[in-house]
Amino acid sequence: MFVQMRRWTVTEGNSDKVVERFKKKLGQGPSLVEQREGFLGRELLVKKVRRGEEEVVMIIRWESEEAWKAWEKSPEHIAGHKAKLKEGKPEKPEYMINMEHANYIVVE
Repeated sequence: MFVQMRRWTVTEGNSDKVVERFKKKLGQGPSLVEQREGFLGRELLVKKVRRGEEEVVMIIRWESEEAWKAWEKSPEHIAGHKAKLKEGKPEKPEYMINMEHANYIVVE
């Protein structure tokens, strides 16, 4: 199994904005990533208020690193990022302090 973790640090009161980007929308069915072959699941975790900051962690589980790479290179994934740029959405919103990501291979 392959796990991708993303961690956002945001100003106090803004964790919901990050969660909203990835939250399942009622009545819309599974997202494109959830339909992708090799996708196993994801969790969103929120840590509220720490010195005026909040954290959101997203854990995404894949069958393999190859399945994740196939998603990253897919036309659907690339088109989603291009669409955000066309909409004029900034790469880093003003409320975002930091974003980190890491990839792991599950060994046990």
